[in-house]
Order: sequence, then C-alpha cells, then structure tokens
Amino acid sequence: MNRKFFIPLIFVLGTLACNSPQQQQEQTMQNVADTVRAQTSAATDTRKVILFFGNSLTAGFGLEIEQAFPALIQRRIDSLGLPYRCINAGLSGETTASGNTRIDWMLEQPIDILVIELGGNDGLRGISPEETRKNLQSIISKAKAKYPAIKIILAGMEVPPNMGPDYAAAFRKIYPELAKSNKVELIPFLLDKVGGEPSLNLPDGIHPTAEGHLIVTETVWKTLQPVLEKP
Repeated sequence: MNRKFFIPLIFVLGTLACNSPQQQQEQTMQNVADTVRAQTSAATDTRKVILFFGNSLTAGFGLEIEQAFPALIQRRIDSLGLPYRCINAGLSGETTASGNTRIDWMLEQPIDILVIELGGNDGLRGISPEETRKNLQSIISKAKAKYPAIKIILAGMEVPPNMGPDYAAAFRKIYPELAKSNKVELIPFLLDKVGGEPSLNLPDGIHPTAEGHLIVTETVWKTLQPVLEKP
C-alpha cells in the first residue's frame, strides 16, 4: 500500500472545503441525476447493471466522465463481450451520511452489482469511524433488502495520519470488517499506487489524473472480474 497518499491534512481539508460545500452538492445533484438517467435511458437494454456509487473519485472530478474509471471499466467489459453496463453515480462531496440517503433513490432501478466507494470525505472531516461504519452498513443492508441477489463490492479508503494514529487505525478497519461481516467483496485500497503520486494526481493532490484513473481501473478490475464470472 502506498503510504505517500497521506499528504498534509491542512492542504487536504482546504481542497475539500472548495470541493464539497452544500451549495456545490445541490448544484451537482441535478447533473448526476441527468447523467444517470442518460445512462439508463435504453429501455431495451437487457444487460445487467453495475452501479458505481461514490464521491468525486468515482465521478472523475476534473476530468471528462469518459476518463473516469467506471467508463474505463465499461470499455474493458465491452472488449470482452460481457453482458454488463456500467452506471457512474459518483457525486462530488458525498459523505456516507448523504450517500445513505441518496441510495434510496438509486435503488429504484434494477442493480445487479453495486460498487460502493464512500468514506473518504468522512475521514477528512474527522467524522466518527463508528458513524461511517453505521452509514456504510445501512447502504449495504438497503441494497440487499431491495435486491437479495445483488453482488456488492466495497472500496476501501484510508485517512492521513495527521488525524492521529488511533483514528487512522479505526478508520482503516471499517472496510475489511464490513466486507467480512456482510460477505461482500473488498477492494483493500482504491487509490493503491495512485494516492500521493504527484504525476498521477491533479494539482489538488487528491483526485487522480486520467493516467491515475487507468491505474485505479486495474485495481478495481482485480476484484470486479471474478464477480462478473460468477453465475
């Protein structure tokens, strides 16, 4: 795991503040809704649905949506002739709390595979790891209740050590413990080999460049591919 991901907290929080205030989130919600509707508009499309549900990392902040890892996953799937279509439901500034509310709307459409990428903004804000855990558990539980056969992948995240070793350790444990208790698949660290690498991130030091998303795609694919191959 690349520990260079941990950049000075004051810089991270400054960037977060510019990226996720309530006004920005309200403006972006409509854009996300329009994007999702566009991706699901083909009523005759019989392919199974993979929903990527996350924050700005999933949304591809600073890039075209075609450069974000969900779109790159779709290209990989298409090249292999697999019957799946990917929907990018990333929303910049999303926390697990707001995600727990938004998932209700997202579950109104059929979903076969749910990739949950949330928690990074919680960590940067110093939200209690137990609160983050509770919200992620609720999202998982809602998805399973709505679609008992759904397959879920949980993308792990870490926080800077500036938050303190106890907080960082508690946060790190959330993802593997939830994956184990819920019997869902785990991506140990979404930004493996990308976080903290200046050449692979935008000037804010947080969001991957197009090249960074190529590496994130490979990280996600390692966990997703076996799920696609399961009956």
